[in-house]
Amino acid sequence: MNRGVSIAKFNDQIANEDAFFSSDTCIAVSDGAGGCGLFADEWSKYLVKHLPKDNPIVSFKELDEWVDGIWEPFYNEHEERAKEGDGILLNKYYNEGSCATIAAAWITGDKQCKWMAYGDSVVFHYSKETGVLEHSFTKLSDFSNPPRLVSCKDPLEEEGFRCGDFDLDESSVVFAASDALSHYIMMMYELTKIKEYGAELAEEYLKASGNSQLLKTAETMKFEFGQDVLQSLLDATSSSSRFELYLKELNLKGILDMDDFTLVYFKG
Repeated sequence: MNRGVSIAKFNDQIANEDAFFSSDTCIAVSDGAGGCGLFADEWSKYLVKHLPKDNPIVSFKELDEWVDGIWEPFYNEHEERAKEGDGILLNKYYNEGSCATIAAAWITGDKQCKWMAYGDSVVFHYSKETGVLEHSFTKLSDFSNPPRLVSCKDPLEEEGFRCGDFDLDESSVVFAASDALSHYIMMMYELTKIKEYGAELAEEYLKASGNSQLLKTAETMKFEFGQDVLQSLLDATSSSSRFELYLKELNLKGILDMDDFTLVYFKG
């Protein structure tokens, strides 16, 4: 079973800059960086559309070669469109281009999943059997840092690339999410494993960022991760309207930041 849903910021007329793909063997999320360059929403869609769906990207070299093989048609077409605006627009495009994250997972065997990520969109694996959550990201407080981004004109940096494998069981759920939702998922999980993640949570707490405020609110709540956090989210993907209502609730509670939100998953 696979499912995905993506919604724009609530009450915002700006286009949703996230894009996703979902099939029985591949899921992907790309989060266009609206604060950088132009055409972020189109670049994220373009990356997801051209992502290899059958052959996992398993090294930085492969990611680099893939982007190198697809960027030019996009760049040229959007350069022409930028020329239709004023000189400021064109200069911005020449200086900044279009930027987005990419995170993807591929089921490669009976109980095997390969994943890769560049930027702060995150791939997760949760086993209901073991209660363990694995993910592609570094640590909670890094969500406060500017992410590395796949650009339509600038070279990638190897430090921004991560890849690996998940070993699956009958109860596994593999999912990917854009950054605000990923922060919420990781934060809630780590709060249920304070002994294991105490140092990581403390680092987030001390950052005095918007994210540390979310953490201060979340730590006062009682919840069980598998059912109250993850299953509730997965259930909410049954429709865009239900997803939006549920995320509005989380945002009002002060435990989820405002952003475009995307969640895509597959499970056995």
